[in-house]
Amino acid sequence: MFMVNHYNTYSYHNQYTNVFCLINTFPYDLPMGFKRLLMDAMREKGWNAYDLAKKSGVPQPTIHRIISGESADPRTSTIRKLAKGLGLAESALRESSHENVTNATMIDKSIPLISWVQAGEWSEIIDTFPPGSADEWQSTTSRVSKSSFALRVVGDSMINPSGFPSIPEGSIVIVDPEEPAISGKIVIAKLEDTNSATIKKLVIDGPNKYLMPLNPNYKPIEINGNCSIIGVVKQVISDL
Repeated sequence: MFMVNHYNTYSYHNQYTNVFCLINTFPYDLPMGFKRLLMDAMREKGWNAYDLAKKSGVPQPTIHRIISGESADPRTSTIRKLAKGLGLAESALRESSHENVTNATMIDKSIPLISWVQAGEWSEIIDTFPPGSADEWQSTTSRVSKSSFALRVVGDSMINPSGFPSIPEGSIVIVDPEEPAISGKIVIAKLEDTNSATIKKLVIDGPNKYLMPLNPNYKPIEINGNCSIIGVVKQVISDL
């Protein structure tokens, strides 16, 4: 049995640089509808639940219930306040987002499950993985581009002892190279002088950039041109 982890926005304290960074994450593969449209709008603005509550006047616990799916059918007055806080028409949180999908799919599809060494060379080897040619394939319903791939997580650097988000060893991550890599995203990156890729949280604080593990036992990696971002994690699948 598989479980898809849906990550909520949270705050992260960088204990190594004494910088307080806001890490904006969002649920991967939410069902279509109001919840998904709301999270897309928050992501576009780089807001978390606190930011939206402050702007809209909707209590933060209410927003968390909507995001978690506990409140599947919020009141019209709540939707109106949220839309106003986001600077959107109320209808923008009710319309289908299919019109905004380009070079992507919402249907079940299979993508190659590759090694971490192959991930580090993905831009060079992608054409060698036409449908049916990879040794192993992973099914996903995530909205991803045709150049996406999957990886099996190794190690415990992304296990968060505080809870979500947490990506345990053995999890499968769905990665889209065409997704913008902005601060707060979980990314697949390759450092210079290394043969394989790594998975970390991308943190941008002014001129400073870091690859941040979720496990506090590991140190952040400062990046300054010595790193290439291969793709952004869109979905995490793990065994119960």
